[in-house]
Amino acid sequence: MPKPFDKWTVLPHQPIEVIDDNILAAEGPLGKFPRRMTIVRLAGQRLIIHSGIALDETAMAKIDSFGKPAFYIVPSALHRMDVKPWKQRYPELKIACPPGARSKVEELVKVDSVAPDFGDPAVHYTVVDGTAQREGALIVKGSQGTTLVLNDLIFNVRKQPGVIGFIFDVLGVTGPEAKMPKLVMRKLVQDKSALRVQLEQWANLDLKRIIPSHGAVIEADPRGALRRFAASMA
Repeated sequence: MPKPFDKWTVLPHQPIEVIDDNILAAEGPLGKFPRRMTIVRLAGQRLIIHSGIALDETAMAKIDSFGKPAFYIVPSALHRMDVKPWKQRYPELKIACPPGARSKVEELVKVDSVAPDFGDPAVHYTVVDGTAQREGALIVKGSQGTTLVLNDLIFNVRKQPGVIGFIFDVLGVTGPEAKMPKLVMRKLVQDKSALRVQLEQWANLDLKRIIPSHGAVIEADPRGALRRFAASMA
């Protein structure tokens, strides 16, 4: 994993995409591997930055016009690349992360909470069961249904070009459909039974989409995808 940035470092990235009325996203490379920042607007025009990345000033102006960054979620210890520059840019940001990631995140910034209260009943943060408290997720209720914002549990990345793409393919993190890479499972999941129950609970939500940190948004049968992943935990 590359060293976390000490200052605002803009890498090539896609334009900001509108996911829902109160959800934006932007995708940029990590090496040649895509990672996604998700932005959720709360009541009072406050913003949650989930797995943030540094964008160019045009894109940042769009974020600032969307609302005021108030919370920054580091969804795991592996996704702390840009937390320090974001905190420098927005000193009032409240930093949150799962309990299992706190010590690593606090090597860079002070963590304000491992159980943040956003003051908005439509948005809930949870630590993912079965991950030894190392992975977090956001549940966002909207007029069109519920959005589940995940991190590394699910990848939805197609095969990448070149030698790096070949390596990612061999490691099993890319493919023709969404997957739970075995490499990630070995590093992330401590209790498959608990994770299976968690996935089944999410599958019972009025789920509109899943937003992963790596790869395309899953809008085609997201509940079915969760049930398939739950079955693979058996």
